Amino acid sequence: MSQSQFSAPVVTLTPAPTLDRTYYVNHLNPGGVNRADEVREELAGKGINVSRGLTLAGIHAPGVVPIGNADTTVLDRTGSSFLVPLWVEGNLRVSTTIVDKHGTTTKVNESPRSLSEEDWQKVVDLTEQEVRRTGAKWLVIAGALPTYTSTGIYVDLQPIFDAMKLMGVKVALDTSGEPLSYWAREGCVNVIKPNAEELASAVGRELTTVGDVVDAARELCEHGIEVVLASMGADGMLAVSKTGTWAARTPPVKVTNTVGAGDATLAGFLSAVVSNPVAEGEEDYGVGFNIPLGVQTAVRWGAIAVTQPTSGLSNLDNMPSATVDTNPDLNVPLEEVAKP
Repeated sequence: MSQSQFSAPVVTLTPAPTLDRTYYVNHLNPGGVNRADEVREELAGKGINVSRGLTLAGIHAPGVVPIGNADTTVLDRTGSSFLVPLWVEGNLRVSTTIVDKHGTTTKVNESPRSLSEEDWQKVVDLTEQEVRRTGAKWLVIAGALPTYTSTGIYVDLQPIFDAMKLMGVKVALDTSGEPLSYWAREGCVNVIKPNAEELASAVGRELTTVGDVVDAARELCEHGIEVVLASMGADGMLAVSKTGTWAARTPPVKVTNTVGAGDATLAGFLSAVVSNPVAEGEEDYGVGFNIPLGVQTAVRWGAIAVTQPTSGLSNLDNMPSATVDTNPDLNVPLEEVAKP
């Protein structure tokens, strides 16, 4: 097999994958007995969803995942042949989503399964191996981080970041909570994709306006982040670098299921920047990739994702248009105040 058959522009790592079971009901009765009209099952997790979305666009994006070996049929029955599994001892965690066809979406996630230091080192090694094998230029690390079984401390991403830096590979990180707050200040990643609430938590203050979001994002850029992709829900998305701001949004769409929309936006961003590399002499926005095209595509993918019932993109049909504003009104209040 030739090297070109192995190649992929993006590799993803989902440190804590999950089996998503989605129940569809009519008029959810909280506290009562409900009958599901339909049940769907997907192997999911943020990195997996990014890989699946890119695959839909014809972009090869293998995904590294540590999976509990108690369920070895999960890849086949969920159509997840694009994944590169590391089989570890134990069960795969389950996330349950209840979609009320006439109301809201309710989600209950199991906590990530912990990993031994030995298993995490195997994950690190497999990730580096896959990036080298494919010649990828981007690595996405996405989703919740597991902890070490012996200490309860979050697994260490530094060895992965060090390896990617040596290979000249850009890293996009999409996580939340303590890991996001820590790694956003370590100068190890190129792109982060927080929502407004996660961004508020990362900077430790309330965000009430578009200007607040820009200021918070730029604060993180001062620590070495090249681009902050800040998702603001109905208010669209901001891409913020040290020197520029791009606000992107689509016309309103009918929302069916919001789970996985953020993963779709990151997949859309990557699909644009890897498919449209900056040529010599073209504007590279100080980061080596096309930020406005990336954020414009990101919101289009996010908008189509919320119209679909699955947690991962099922197709890219009927993609809405999107506008990009390089001079957004910073005084516009957010639809929902983002609290840390």
